[in-house]
Amino acid sequence: QVQLVESGGGLVQAGGSLRLSCVASGRTFSTYSMAWFRLAPGKEREFVAAITWNANTYYADSVKGRFIISRDNGKNTVYLQMNTLKPEDTAVYYCAADPVKGYAGFITRSKVNSYDYWGQGTQVTVSS
Repeated sequence: QVQLVESGGGLVQAGGSLRLSCVASGRTFSTYSMAWFRLAPGKEREFVAAITWNANTYYADSVKGRFIISRDNGKNTVYLQMNTLKPEDTAVYYCAADPVKGYAGFITRSKVNSYDYWGQGTQVTVSS
């Protein structure tokens, strides 16, 4: 069982920045592929970014060039640095983990059902 705890959400003005963190339990974090998804009111859960166990990164087109996903295996933590935030980035952001070591690409890494474990979410609100 993998437990995920997100933090770092909050209220920020458009153009500002936030950094989300997700701490994972488990002794083999370095073999997990990790991702961030978001859920806005009235919309489906949306892929934001992913980082594989071997540090390949993938981004949704809507955040490419503004968001950066990274990981620190020594701290069992994955980060999402969000820059140049827009009101349309407002959502609950969820961390997700796939503990199965593999070599999947963007299509798999961007799907909700590729991940077995989810955090409780952290609210990000961007005011205009």
